Amino acid sequence: MVEIISKRDGPRREDMQVKRLIEQNRSTIVRLADQISGGGYSASRKPRQQPKAKGLIIHVGSSAATVADAKPTIQVTMNGRVISKDQNTGRQLHHIGDIRNRGEEQIFVLATKQNGFFSPVDETVAEALADLDGSRLAATYTEEQFAADIGEKLGIN
Repeated sequence: MVEIISKRDGPRREDMQVKRLIEQNRSTIVRLADQISGGGYSASRKPRQQPKAKGLIIHVGSSAATVADAKPTIQVTMNGRVISKDQNTGRQLHHIGDIRNRGEEQIFVLATKQNGFFSPVDETVAEALADLDGSRLAATYTEEQFAADIGEKLGIN
């Protein structure tokens, strides 16, 4: 014998019984949820009021003034990026390249299209730093010395 089960219109009888059971015990469910969450459940259900802003200070800075007054320096960041940044504001001015680990060695990779960078350095910077591309850093040649060499070649330091 084969039973044919077809889809009925409307909700199933079992679903309606469960919904009715939940609605009848809503207060108990909410009380338990608040007890478990330390009151967080009811707090999350309340509409939040946005605090009204008083005494806002709006600062609009012009980028032209900051670029003209910039005091650039070369820095090697903790994640191996070699950048020029403004000493006054701490903002990055240019990304010069990366120091990458290749096996046991740390190698400088200049930010050029040939090295696979999407935003390469200017051609004048690339020409000035071409001889440093691929240079190896070691215990005798530290990141600080390397940054100073880049600064000298670019006329920053």
